[in-house]
Amino acid sequence: MPVQTPKIKVLIADDHAILRSGLKMLINAQADMEVVSEASNGAQAIQAVSQTKPDVALIDLTMPRGGGVSPLREVVRNCPETRILVLTMHDDPAYLRSVLAAGAFGYVLKRSMDAELLAAIRAVQRGGTFVDPSLANVFVRDVLAKKGEDKTVRPKSVLSDRELQVLQLVARGYSNQEIAEQIAVSVKTVETYRSRFRDKLGLRTRSDVVRFALEMGLLTGN
Repeated sequence: MPVQTPKIKVLIADDHAILRSGLKMLINAQADMEVVSEASNGAQAIQAVSQTKPDVALIDLTMPRGGGVSPLREVVRNCPETRILVLTMHDDPAYLRSVLAAGAFGYVLKRSMDAELLAAIRAVQRGGTFVDPSLANVFVRDVLAKKGEDKTVRPKSVLSDRELQVLQLVARGYSNQEIAEQIAVSVKTVETYRSRFRDKLGLRTRSDVVRFALEMGLLTGN
């Protein structure tokens, strides 16, 4: 019997019932995805994520009872293994920056094609970062601008080999448990390495880790 790959568990949080229904039909029609929960406001989204622990939380920015980035921060704090993908009508780069700073892995505009949304869900679930193509140039400019700032930090001189290895795996989206299995240490040891490299490099959010790894060329290759 062939081994079935677990489906990507998705939560949809949006205050428009018709949009949620359409998204649910689209996602459930995919062989590798399923919607496990829905929410119509920010408070419900936080609760639903805690209860169902989806792989990907598809969250709108403008919802009642806790809109904006506040529910994103709560999800990151309470369920760090759930990857956030923001689905929004806002094409202002300021929203993109605030979302990434809050710990989201992706940003997709509601006017995007279905194929882009599905690609974003898969990319985010794998631990990648997905930015709507219309805003990708903003993301690239931000990364290049940071590369032109302080060049004094060199990860290989600041971090131990193990800390650097864990940083790369965190940036690729692996959980503490997955990292522990890969490098044959305990989860507690992985948490210690994470704490050390965050303190040494001043990285506070997962988005900071991903950006740092991109800027330093740590995500090239396999």
